[in-house]
Amino acid sequence: MTIHVMVILAVALMSVVLRIIFVIYWSSKPFQNKSTKPVSTLIILGSGGHTAEMLNLLSVLQVDRFCPRYYIAAATDNMSLQKASVYENQLADTVGGKIRETPQFMQIYRSREVGQSYITSIGTTIFAVAHALLLMMKIKPQVILCNGPGTCIPLCAIAFVFKVLGIRWSSIFYVESIARVKRLSLSGIILYKLHMADQLFVQWPQLQRKYPRAHYVGRLM
Repeated sequence: MTIHVMVILAVALMSVVLRIIFVIYWSSKPFQNKSTKPVSTLIILGSGGHTAEMLNLLSVLQVDRFCPRYYIAAATDNMSLQKASVYENQLADTVGGKIRETPQFMQIYRSREVGQSYITSIGTTIFAVAHALLLMMKIKPQVILCNGPGTCIPLCAIAFVFKVLGIRWSSIFYVESIARVKRLSLSGIILYKLHMADQLFVQWPQLQRKYPRAHYVGRLM
């Protein structure tokens, strides 16, 4: 390898590193959108209590501000999207059917099922990431809301890469489950350690003390 090629590679690598630092720096700033236009919002649902907590969170959002709304749940999760559909129907009834844009409901393949071996999960992870990429290219959300399901990781990772590449700037907001009292969930740890979440919120003060970049918001349930 010639010195010329090495210099080009070094400059390219430095440019990527600087861009990542730039993205991390500005992502840590409070979300500000002075435009009066609504922002497209991706809502990632998880099975069990994750969906209940997320829908509780959505109930206090300005629905006209966060639209259109795209709901995504794992392909094997048959209940979460149904609950989200019920929520949207109730919301439409409340505002007299005046929903600005019809919400969309999508499914994504899991990287790894419960009990699946790590060897076979390599193939399913690659497939899940490819599927997540297709979904993100289609949606290109301005805001991503998630609260713990593992399905959020490939979607958030792709959103972060899109930021670095200048394709789309998506603000990622992660709200840790109230069940997490002493430590973050695996999804929360990944998003926290890799600086992928713009804002990470916790519901217990001792959790914020352990993870100082997190924001303590009190109990939301």
